[in-house]
Amino acid sequence: MAVAECIRSVGGSLRPSSRGYHEARTSALPTLNENIHSKTKQTDTGLTKVILVLTPSPDERDLEEERANEMRSLLDTSGRTVVASCVQHLHKPIGGTYIGSGKVDEVKQLALDHAAKGVVFDVRLSPRQQRNLEEEIGLPVTDYDELILDIFARNARTKQAILAVELAQLEYSKSRLRRMWTHLDRQSHGGASGMGSGGLTGTGEKQIEMDRRQVRKRIQDLKGRLEEIGGRKDRAVAKRQDAFNVALVGYTNAGKSTLMNVLTEAGVLAEDRLFATLDTRTARLVLDKHLNVVLSDTVGFIRNLPPTLIASFHATLAEVREADLLLHVVDASSAVMEEQIEAVEGVLTTIKADQVPVIMVFNKVDKVYSKTILLAFRRRYKQALSLSALTGDGLPALRDAIKVIAMRRISQVTVRFAVGDGALDSFVRSRATVTREAYDESHACLTVAADERLVQEFQAKAGLVVDLTPAP
Repeated sequence: MAVAECIRSVGGSLRPSSRGYHEARTSALPTLNENIHSKTKQTDTGLTKVILVLTPSPDERDLEEERANEMRSLLDTSGRTVVASCVQHLHKPIGGTYIGSGKVDEVKQLALDHAAKGVVFDVRLSPRQQRNLEEEIGLPVTDYDELILDIFARNARTKQAILAVELAQLEYSKSRLRRMWTHLDRQSHGGASGMGSGGLTGTGEKQIEMDRRQVRKRIQDLKGRLEEIGGRKDRAVAKRQDAFNVALVGYTNAGKSTLMNVLTEAGVLAEDRLFATLDTRTARLVLDKHLNVVLSDTVGFIRNLPPTLIASFHATLAEVREADLLLHVVDASSAVMEEQIEAVEGVLTTIKADQVPVIMVFNKVDKVYSKTILLAFRRRYKQALSLSALTGDGLPALRDAIKVIAMRRISQVTVRFAVGDGALDSFVRSRATVTREAYDESHACLTVAADERLVQEFQAKAGLVVDLTPAP
């Protein structure tokens, strides 16, 4: 069983759970590598009941409701439902449990009152904090990173996405292996010879070392396979150098896939749920017969996207880094539009795509949160427009904006070659759109739409004479 699967507990969680869970599972735990290549599937028929713990800073009180709503949506996507919630406003974590001892007791009581099966935090917890909380509460504790990883695992469809998610899960879980096997030593203490009481020195320690070796081996294997896939992806992107490449980016559920479908009729999965799309989809965007434009829909971003996930999806995000233009799709109906924009821009900086030209696309104007705020945001950005991918309002303006930018790369040039040279005639016509042609007794003169790369290719071709000033 894969580490990411072997230590998966309630609701798809990535860690070991409480002591009772460990002891109940002891006899059933298979070896780590039995199904290490498999993908965990949710088999529960119902949603797992959890307690949600929110830890905004005192300065973020105005964002508290939106943060809670987002977490509830994430939990629903992951197969969990919130039966109660608890809030503690923190400037910084408290001790080894992140929240105060009084709040820990409150969470424990809420879990008992509502028969919850787990606790979910809206922040990243250290392995020590998770361990301490689980021991205090007696239930599995899931942090924000683990929740996002679980959702990605559920939605991954292609081989590349599945491998990338597994790698991110292993990177996350490798520092948490020690807590998987402590129950073995607890069972051995008190009677078995040679077992000390000062730490993991028995069966659990041996299992940890075995698991660590397998984790390291699996991580190396996954990285190698993803590098191979990434190489193929890079070559595929490179083959589109003759096209103007546009990539859709944005916060998850901002409407990127819906916009992709109305622009290209690509048939991309578009659902009103978080992270419905993990795999890049590419389709031809028809704007003008002289333009070759390709549009790609990419994975949605979210606040505090786990670093291991960004690293694992490096190859998938090549479409963004190598794009000629980004369409940053923003949910104009969201009350936290600014925070979502900042989250996306942060990821773009992390993946070194922050220098790619951007058009800000404020989507969902049919149910805009505030027209005044939307107008202020549009004025803030040099290239910005509003539309509704659902109703089609504003789509012509977006097409025109993309066309204007794409046309900047195109110029009209004239190429001349011997009139009887059919090979050169075919060569030119196969690479460019001919807008005008003329012939004399010895030469053919073709005026074509070409970008800088294509001009250089023509100039390097024996037998072609390139005139950058087209004939009148």
